[in-house]
Amino acid sequence: MWEGWPIERVLLIFVGLAFALIFIQVTMFHSRQNFRHWAMWVPVIETPVFAVLAIALAFTQPMWLLWTFTILMWVGVAGGLYGASLHAAGVRQRVGGFSQSQNFLVGPPIILPLLISAMSGLGLLALYWG
Repeated sequence: MWEGWPIERVLLIFVGLAFALIFIQVTMFHSRQNFRHWAMWVPVIETPVFAVLAIALAFTQPMWLLWTFTILMWVGVAGGLYGASLHAAGVRQRVGGFSQSQNFLVGPPIILPLLISAMSGLGLLALYWG
């Protein structure tokens, strides 16, 4: 059954499933903080869309879907970088800022938005691989 599946298709499915899992994690973290900043809604809304589009693209490739996915993956790269800067600012605002390693453990996770950027980059790589 898997014979003949190109790596691009497998990567798109992986990216879709990864975005679905990231959605669960980011929704729990941002719910815990009661969505205090408008930007907290962005990954909660975009990651399930990314997941559905990536998985759909693994099975069908109409031109509109290719373009939509490409644009949204670039949005994901930029949004993840912006989220990392917001999370870093949140760590900096805690007592002791960056000098207290505890702030990186209990403050906003800086790596999680970077994971969105990385998965978006992997989605772009899957599109442009061939």
